[in-house]
Amino acid sequence: MTDATVYFEDIEVGDSFAFGPLTVSREETIAFAAEFDAQPFHLSDEAAAATHFGTLSASGWHTTAMFMKMFVTEMQRDPGRQAASLGAMGVDELRWLRPVRPGDTLRGTSEVIDKKVSQSRPEMGIVRSKVTILNQDEKPVLTMIPIAMWRTRPV
Repeated sequence: MTDATVYFEDIEVGDSFAFGPLTVSREETIAFAAEFDAQPFHLSDEAAAATHFGTLSASGWHTTAMFMKMFVTEMQRDPGRQAASLGAMGVDELRWLRPVRPGDTLRGTSEVIDKKVSQSRPEMGIVRSKVTILNQDEKPVLTMIPIAMWRTRPV
């Protein structure tokens, strides 16, 4: 960790970092689903038993939100990295690979796969990273490629 700002120019393809862990609670799984994805298999074991899930599973959107919670928590531990982050433009290739269940413990990795200077906004660069979220059995549950904006070094 450092207080020195990590600008776009300091980021290299292949750079990576880990984040997490986060344990999934039954209460949060049901509460998220009730508010944002109220499909029966996200709300009760009985309804999930009648599907291919078999037991209660978290919404994929909840899994994605848990990624964000872990990722931002890790970013905030490094003020220099947080200082140059300008948000994201979107996500490519979001995949939910297997169910996430209450009691699972998730962790993630992010690896820079490419970067380019913005053609229209020279004060920022675009960084694409491959994110993988793993469960406690080291099995991937989510992959995606966020497209993030980073502040370039002032001239």
